[in-house]
Amino acid sequence: MSFLKAEWNDLAFINYEVQPDVLQEYLPYGTELDLWNGTCYLSLVGFMFENVRLLGMKIPFHTHFEEVNLRFYVKRFENDVWKRGVVFIKEIVPKPALSFVANTFYKEHYVTLPMQFVKEMTETSYSYSYRWKKNGKWNSFTVKTEKTLLPIQSMSETEFITEHYFGYSKINDQRTVEYEVKHPQWQHYQVKDFKMEVNFSDTYGAAFEFLKHQEPTSVILAKGSEVNVESKKIIS
Repeated sequence: MSFLKAEWNDLAFINYEVQPDVLQEYLPYGTELDLWNGTCYLSLVGFMFENVRLLGMKIPFHTHFEEVNLRFYVKRFENDVWKRGVVFIKEIVPKPALSFVANTFYKEHYVTLPMQFVKEMTETSYSYSYRWKKNGKWNSFTVKTEKTLLPIQSMSETEFITEHYFGYSKINDQRTVEYEVKHPQWQHYQVKDFKMEVNFSDTYGAAFEFLKHQEPTSVILAKGSEVNVESKKIIS
């Protein structure tokens, strides 16, 4: 049985090109940075967790909520195959029990903050807004898209960003948590516009203040799907 089953919907990715040395201290044991055409990416991601079931059970008041995370991309070679995954700098959710479970069982870096999600529709577009409140001030980003759902092109940047199927979390310099995330390939909407107001140093620390002054390389909006998060294993 999967540890967690849910739907991940309305996934907004704000992607930045960064220097690899920015991420070295966060790199889990047994992994290396996964680059696309020589570029190292860091992504600010917002999405909706929906229809959540933990070990097959729905937990009251914890089946539908927002998440915003800051993540980067890694790979690990095992049994002659490259496993491609993500590492989270920090994950924000609105309920403390979610942070407790993820931090306890998967050694993740969840924090609990007030959050909001707003999805709006016009005759020609969708709009997705994610917000979180830190130190009395709201941070936010909004992505506006076309309404036609499109396949993700093979070998594209969008495929690279969305097609990572493992999660890795650093325990220490000799131990890493690995878990698999299963989902079908997603589809996406063409992005028309975006805006953001994020205090990166306040939310993620002074090491990421530079993102406030850097334009994103790309913005993606994936429709999402049902996902299965499998039980963890320890790499040492």
